[in-house]
Amino acid sequence: MLTAELLASATAIADNIVSLRRAIHAEPELGLHTPKTRDKVRAALAHLPLEWRSGPSTTGEVAVLQGTRPTGGAGRRVLLRGDMDALPMPEQTGLEFASTIEGRMHACGHDAHTAMLAGAAEVLCARRDELAGEVMFMFQPGEEGYHGARFMLEDGLLGGTPDYPLPDAAFALHVMSNAPFGMIGGRAGALLAAADQFDITVTGRGGHASMPHDTRDPVPAACAIVTALQAMVTRRFNAADAVVVTVTRMDAGTAHNVIADQASLRGTIRTLSPDHRAKVRELMREVANGIAAAHGVTAEVGITEGFPVTICDGRAVALGREVTRDILGEDAWKDLPAPIMGAEDFAYVLEKLPGAMFFLGVAPSGENWSQCCGLHSSRMMVDEGALPLGTAVLAGCATRFLEQGFT
Repeated sequence: MLTAELLASATAIADNIVSLRRAIHAEPELGLHTPKTRDKVRAALAHLPLEWRSGPSTTGEVAVLQGTRPTGGAGRRVLLRGDMDALPMPEQTGLEFASTIEGRMHACGHDAHTAMLAGAAEVLCARRDELAGEVMFMFQPGEEGYHGARFMLEDGLLGGTPDYPLPDAAFALHVMSNAPFGMIGGRAGALLAAADQFDITVTGRGGHASMPHDTRDPVPAACAIVTALQAMVTRRFNAADAVVVTVTRMDAGTAHNVIADQASLRGTIRTLSPDHRAKVRELMREVANGIAAAHGVTAEVGITEGFPVTICDGRAVALGREVTRDILGEDAWKDLPAPIMGAEDFAYVLEKLPGAMFFLGVAPSGENWSQCCGLHSSRMMVDEGALPLGTAVLAGCATRFLEQGFT
């Protein structure tokens, strides 16, 4: 059973975890191909008895640890996941290990996720003879909109064949820079939203700005569409099943005295159910086309499908709650009251097998966590003292599941 030894083991290698995190942070990589990050991970874990698997679509890899404790039959298999890619944005933290690549930053904590997963691999390899089953460590690129988890599934790196089925369960941690230090939070059911992108092009007939009556100005129509979309959300959808439609960009025109031929809108759609995900697309087209027609212009709505809803299995959440309390204490766990409208491509994994993602608070210990910069901020910070805590919880989830499965 779990003991304080897991946390002690993670704390003993804290310097290694922090060192790997800082090395990754200093050289952030984007998208599906993160070879420098992959190589740092492989070098850090080269001394461990792991079998490595890679696929053609990404630089993602899966490291497999075979426990040597007799199972008396087919042992359980559990997956732990960490993502490796960064964001295309500047860093303004002033850290001594800040990004050395202009316009790139680990502002979502993936450097910490990867380092904690590597730490969990080291902790569990040291207990190989206590493990009856298999642990898979999924080092995944391309989480920030690139569908990296889906590609790794399609490449067969997680299994899915008669000879090598998918794991029996999956767990992941995501840091929260504006949550209390050391808190672990989770919930059964929807944890994070589905995320889709929309692009609306409003086409009219441009001309001289002094003679708008001789044109079909697309800008007023585009502005009316923006406000109508907000009314659509509040009047056509039940607030108990949240929908978010946010216009994040509007473009039109090239000069102060020219009415443009086109105006474009871009933004995001967040939903928590398949029904609302489909309905919002239908209504957006209805709203845009109706308003465009009223203005004598046309509208074209394009939807780019993003990640599905992140659904956590109640049994996996219960296991994570028990593990957290066993390792970090009764007060470390927090049941989240509602979903968060962000999105995660770990959702693809949780569509295929039962599991859960949990949040780890990494706001600086002793500070007012609510005032700390959130994820995707150029000043987002991680209290590295929380990394051994996350490492121990990941290792604990794997250990507990191999011992007893879901109860």
